[in-house]
Amino acid sequence: MKIGLTFDLRSEYLKMGFTEDETAEFDQEGTIEAIENTLNQLGFETERIGHIKQLVTRLAAGEKWNLVFNICEGMHGNGREAQVPALLDAYAIPYVFSSPLVLALTLDKSLTKRVIHYAGIATPEFHIVNALDDIPKVNLPFPLFAKPIAEGTGKGINGKSVINTKEELADRCTSLLKEYKQAVLVESYLPGREFTVGIVGTGSDAKAVGTMEIFLNEKAEKGVYSYINKEQCEDLIEYKPTFGADKASCEKLALDAYRLLGCEDAGRIDIRMDKNGIPNFLEINPLAGIHPEHSDLPILSKLNGITYEELMSQIMKSAIKKVKK
Repeated sequence: MKIGLTFDLRSEYLKMGFTEDETAEFDQEGTIEAIENTLNQLGFETERIGHIKQLVTRLAAGEKWNLVFNICEGMHGNGREAQVPALLDAYAIPYVFSSPLVLALTLDKSLTKRVIHYAGIATPEFHIVNALDDIPKVNLPFPLFAKPIAEGTGKGINGKSVINTKEELADRCTSLLKEYKQAVLVESYLPGREFTVGIVGTGSDAKAVGTMEIFLNEKAEKGVYSYINKEQCEDLIEYKPTFGADKASCEKLALDAYRLLGCEDAGRIDIRMDKNGIPNFLEINPLAGIHPEHSDLPILSKLNGITYEELMSQIMKSAIKKVKK
């Protein structure tokens, strides 16, 4: 089976003149090598395609693949993660991971939370700040948490994200609106423990591959799983597998959210407990990072006894069902 690889290589975009922050979600060469080598070990033939514009050129030349392993995040627009799968749908080429509908919905944290809340899944109360005039309309008790509405990898999250006063709220929202040129999600800050759950499969076949708890050490930015903490996780974060009742409750919430949103093949759900120890949905990543040592999904899988090769094998078994339809 011939597998095409679509990805946004960070070094390419940096050479184009984009900044470190703008390319924070994009992949390093090591990630692409790990995916390619592991797929080859699993018996697949691979071919690198690259980003969406390179894909357009290849499709226009009449090239095809049995399946595309897509991890493109996209650069422009609020449907940026949905662009590659939408293009592949137009050419009837199946791909790994979720559909354009799912990727467009889940990139917008507020729309995702509305769907989650409507379904009765616990998630912090929230308010959307689209412009400066909306800041005084936020009517939630402190402390609060603010982040860009459509970013990942901890972008826009730092020690100032936890807000305790009206002045801090105004300053943080003003800064985020200016820097990211998108709405700001303001939600109740939950004081409890933080977890992330990995899921593999689709629909009724979806299953949790493990849950891990996130511990910030003394050198880490306090109270937040921030961009810096994620980028320097080897030095700032300790990850531990979760067992017992905490594991069961987190994985139930994660699977409920994953299936409700229609995610496919694999993904990751971030969870934080409230003051009563009840797990709450924070956000979902249906294009979870997949670097073998640096990304949460492979890390939590390894902590739960699943090797990188086995994780990739499970993802591919789920995706290949699309080829056989």
